[in-house]
Amino acid sequence: MPNCTVESCTVETSDGVKLSTRLFKPREEDIKEGSPVVVLVHPYSILGGCQGLLRGIAAGLADRGYKALTFDMRGVGRSTGRASLTGFAEIKDVISVCKWVCENLSADRILLVGSSAGAPISGSAVDQIEQVVGYVSLGYPFGMLASILFGRHHKAVLESSKPKLFVMGTQDGFTSVKQLKNKLSSAAGRVETHLIEGASHFQMEGPAYDAQMVNLILEFIASL
Repeated sequence: MPNCTVESCTVETSDGVKLSTRLFKPREEDIKEGSPVVVLVHPYSILGGCQGLLRGIAAGLADRGYKALTFDMRGVGRSTGRASLTGFAEIKDVISVCKWVCENLSADRILLVGSSAGAPISGSAVDQIEQVVGYVSLGYPFGMLASILFGRHHKAVLESSKPKLFVMGTQDGFTSVKQLKNKLSSAAGRVETHLIEGASHFQMEGPAYDAQMVNLILEFIASL
């Protein structure tokens, strides 16, 4: 990663959990002044989700001049605490990391990006953080089986008036294109979708799609 540096730090949550965090910083001459800091929220902890899965996207954003931050939610990697089944405890993790970004990076604009189960978790935090100016979902699990775990997260992001982008593969095994469109038909504010033809849920999480995700995120930032 020649065009960025990675700094490790620890963020403490409101309930005392310590989160292992990485800040991806562009070279000083490449920093896009006034642009939002991108906070990335990883997939489902219980299925092996961790911040390492978002390293490629974070580095790609930093290479293009944007500060990006990844972190291991509670109970993952070096983070303390215990992962929850439904992701409600992890909302505190997202809020605490965003608060840290505002206080330590002098940021007044944040873009939240959630991958897989990280999408409902970060979506529940969108309106709890004043500085969040937009939200990107990468493979939001809206389908019936996934909704048993994450259904109670849906309302918060769908009712938020903040701009939202939902990216999904057309072969996503958790959510069909029809289910996605039905859910978003009632969403408030500006809502965009981007479908990736032929991509499955876990394929889209893989490194082969990192560059495409970076480009979609940057296009969305430009529209804010």
